Amino acid sequence: MKRTAWGMAAAAVLMHLCIGSVYAWSVLVQPVMRATGADLAAVQWVFSLAIAALGTSAAFLGSWVERIGPSRAGLAATACFVGGMYGTAQALAAGALWPVYLAYGLLGGIGLGIGYITPVATLVKWFPRRKGMATGLAIMGFGFAALIAGPAWQRLMTAYDLPTAFRVLATVYGIVMTGASLYLAPPATATTDGARRYTGMTVREAVRTRAFYLIWLIFFINITCGIGILSIASPLAAAQAGLTPAQAAAFVGLLGVVNGIGRLGWACISDGIGRLTTYALLFLLQIPAYLLLTQAVPPFVVYPALALIVTCYGGGFSVLPATLAERYGMAHLSAIHGRLLTAWAAAGIAGPVLIVAWAGDAGDFSAALAGFALLSAIALAATFILYWQEREQGETAS
Repeated sequence: MKRTAWGMAAAAVLMHLCIGSVYAWSVLVQPVMRATGADLAAVQWVFSLAIAALGTSAAFLGSWVERIGPSRAGLAATACFVGGMYGTAQALAAGALWPVYLAYGLLGGIGLGIGYITPVATLVKWFPRRKGMATGLAIMGFGFAALIAGPAWQRLMTAYDLPTAFRVLATVYGIVMTGASLYLAPPATATTDGARRYTGMTVREAVRTRAFYLIWLIFFINITCGIGILSIASPLAAAQAGLTPAQAAAFVGLLGVVNGIGRLGWACISDGIGRLTTYALLFLLQIPAYLLLTQAVPPFVVYPALALIVTCYGGGFSVLPATLAERYGMAHLSAIHGRLLTAWAAAGIAGPVLIVAWAGDAGDFSAALAGFALLSAIALAATFILYWQEREQGETAS
């Protein structure tokens, strides 16, 4: 089979469009509650477990993904993710929630982790001169997935019952992900002269550098603030801009589009201005946006401020793989990228927890927004430290 760089990009996007459907979990919350008789908190733990399993599996299976190759890794991701959906269908048909934790949360989450890192590391090798654009394309698919999955779930649940909806989508995802996985492969140069072109640090070497932990901190803060703002976007927009609940919900849907656009847009920008400069710009823009939202500002300020923050949130994801490839090399990118994704798992817990701690029961988000501004300033400082460290190393080498 003849493979091309753009064909590889299409396969990566398709893979991420399937696994990114996890972001449509909110559509399933009420139906799962009715099917199992569980309360909201119990059902939401399914999503939390899936994201935690994503980060953990990506962290510890990255070396294995590198060893077996992208096609086999993609098939493994397909088996776990689709198998988790079929298992969830069986559990819901029986009216039981705890097997859903194991099927969708744990098994499906492992599929998410493997499926997330596999196409990203592959695309970087196919687009060595445009690493940001390449990873942005794939990760954009993850961000846009909920826009497709949400309406699909609604239609299927209207036409059939909930377990059948899971089975139908599992079958569709299985076909698409299998096809994409069979297409995924490193470029020919990766096998013919891989020792020369695809060298770099091992995971063990990477985690011993100070830069690794600075990048982890930068990534963690960006996701913590982004998840936090997304969790309060609807009530914040309603309070600041006077939107009705329906209008606020529609605005949140629009933010999903902005999230996907930010993933590709900022990644492409980073190809031109550099990765660390892009991260610095992300935080330089977010700090005043958070501070503006602490004030009573008109709607024409609220909308672009929230949209800007969400683009920066998406951009932080897509710029990361190229940052790692340039600093640590591409030989073990899947493994190193996976270790950094532990920041995602940690931020998935930290973001909502900080919102609850800072906002309290009164629903005043000013303290939380100010806190996010402070965290962004810390991330900006970490970016500068990383830049100075990089500069000093360059001067020493010369």
